[in-house]
Amino acid sequence: MSEVLNVEELFASNVFTLGKMKERLPKNVYKEVKKIMEQGGELSLAAADVVAKAMKDWAVEKGATHYTHWFQPLTGITAEKHDSFVTHPDETGKMLMEFSGKELIKGEPDASSFPSGGLRSTFEARGYTAWDMTSPAFIKEAATGPILCIPTAFCSYTGEALDKKTPLLRSMEAVSEQAVRIVRLFGNTEATKVTASVGGEQEYFLVDQKKALQREDLIFAGRTLFGAPAPKGQEMEDHYFGVIRERIGAYMNDLNKELWKLGVTAKTQHNEVAPAQHELAPIYETANIAVDHNQIIMETMKRVAGKHGMRCLLHEKPFAGVNGSGKHNNWSLTTDNGINLLDPGETPNENIQFLLVLACIMKAIDIHADLLRQSASNVGNDHRLGANEAPPAIISMFLGEQLEDVVRQLVETGVAATSIEGGKLETGVSTLPDFEKDATDRNRTSPFAFTGNKFEFRMVGSSDSLASPNTILNAIVAEAFCEAADRLEKAEDFDMAVHDLIKEYMTKHQRIIFNGDGYSDAWVEKAAKRGLPNIKSMVEAVDTLTTEKAIRLFERFGIFTEAELASRAEVLYETYAKTINIEALTMIDMASKQIIPAVVGYTRTLADTVLAVKEAGADASVQTELLTNVSSRLKETKEALVKLIEVEKTASAMDDARAQAYFYKDTVKEAMAALRKPADELEMLVDRKAWPFPTYADLIFEV
Repeated sequence: MSEVLNVEELFASNVFTLGKMKERLPKNVYKEVKKIMEQGGELSLAAADVVAKAMKDWAVEKGATHYTHWFQPLTGITAEKHDSFVTHPDETGKMLMEFSGKELIKGEPDASSFPSGGLRSTFEARGYTAWDMTSPAFIKEAATGPILCIPTAFCSYTGEALDKKTPLLRSMEAVSEQAVRIVRLFGNTEATKVTASVGGEQEYFLVDQKKALQREDLIFAGRTLFGAPAPKGQEMEDHYFGVIRERIGAYMNDLNKELWKLGVTAKTQHNEVAPAQHELAPIYETANIAVDHNQIIMETMKRVAGKHGMRCLLHEKPFAGVNGSGKHNNWSLTTDNGINLLDPGETPNENIQFLLVLACIMKAIDIHADLLRQSASNVGNDHRLGANEAPPAIISMFLGEQLEDVVRQLVETGVAATSIEGGKLETGVSTLPDFEKDATDRNRTSPFAFTGNKFEFRMVGSSDSLASPNTILNAIVAEAFCEAADRLEKAEDFDMAVHDLIKEYMTKHQRIIFNGDGYSDAWVEKAAKRGLPNIKSMVEAVDTLTTEKAIRLFERFGIFTEAELASRAEVLYETYAKTINIEALTMIDMASKQIIPAVVGYTRTLADTVLAVKEAGADASVQTELLTNVSSRLKETKEALVKLIEVEKTASAMDDARAQAYFYKDTVKEAMAALRKPADELEMLVDRKAWPFPTYADLIFEV
């Protein structure tokens, strides 16, 4: 009989929660910490020393000997440098374990070794990590032993943000400050801050580790660069929400336990659309903690997969021709006295505060659609967006029938007199209950969809950090709130002014609303007529960060300086070029050392067979035709390989980061596709035993 799991005891057992602080800290120190977490401020060094000792004692009790400032540089993943609690032995030779407040608050990693986009030179090495008190410390259990991880921000010696977290925290403060102004207009005097909350759903693939290690592309690029379709894909729609296989179930069981220990509220698990694809979703939480937890989720997924003899693939498109992976970013705003600003209530047409918030968000998304698109841009997502499996690259907003009707009434008449109700869903079966249904359906083709009391931004890639999209969302909405509050705070007749402002914003920005099929060609044409941007690739999206409009927005709210924006653009160009370069070199290596030699060997076998059959006096036409087809595609493969080698050399020699990124997109990727085509055709012709690495069928159906 299996042991009964006590989830309540397990949950957050490896997290230094507020509850543990309350137990271990003197009352005055605990109150000081809690006040700063809620209201901001700086912890005194004396209090920091007390917190550090309590944190160290707790960690040592859990078996930790080291701590790390855990941060999120511009690589998009996390970084950590481990320091032990060990200090110099005392005069008796006894080793002491100590951890000071100074060590808790500040660390000093090498800033020159992380991407900086020109903010730091190689010789300018000093950088600082600063403790993010709002995100709890936790213990990560790994082969190194338990490590105390302290979530931190990372900045340069001169103060520029070198990470994903610092701008996110700045944006959270900006949207809070401006949202408080909005709720004050409606008489809410109790709220002191508004928190951006996020729930990030995570899609992923699992493949057998031994098979994955036989493919250089999965090792170096995280996706398959060659691969013919398996006889069966996802067309039967039998994997989605299907029965979870035993091996996968065992993995999910262990994954949940590990995440629960780390305070991650892993809630939902299921099979996704593609074979070997799955999803995990946590419960909503404060944006910066949600971002931290999503990084923990991705790290833990990979680590637990290894223990089960599997490889977790987080690339947006690990397999051509089957569904790719994303993560849906569910975003909302809530006051500290419990009011969700995105809750329309039962009669949204009468909820003036909600309508103003909605109008402001419509304005923000319309004006800054380019920035929001950029926030979901990465190299892998270029394979996914607009491919009839994910939202199109065109930003639009889905409101559903009920809210779209309210907006229509306000735009046409200035008054929303009615609101569509959900009604009752009748199943037609006497033993099944009838129930109240929602007032609107959902739309999975929309990139930015209203789903009851939140917006779901569906464009984010599965391997990407949630920090960038939420930084952008917070920033653009803060701007819209600020401009609305500036006008309404001066109004002599508030009721008339807010009515006019809602109608003005909704009329001007209604073009961003689209409730139809985002996958259709008709929508692309309609969006173009509306003047909505259609940014098709990551490289094209980078320029949106450094427009005058973007610089004005981010500097106004202290989220990015112009130099920080320019640095991020440079990092993105470099990341794109380096990623495609790695993929191109991997393809060259696989084609040169595996595919072509294997096919040459197979043609030799075919040629021997043709001669043997002819000598026997039998008809060798089938063998001859097969040999001709294989040889023809082998020649195409060799010619395409030579071309890819040539353009890759040209690309890698370029100095200008932007020009180089565009050359990789327009020329190198085209040469890669030209090499893949005949190689994949060869896979369909060559004896399976002769093919040099596992196929799609081996990878996604034999997990």
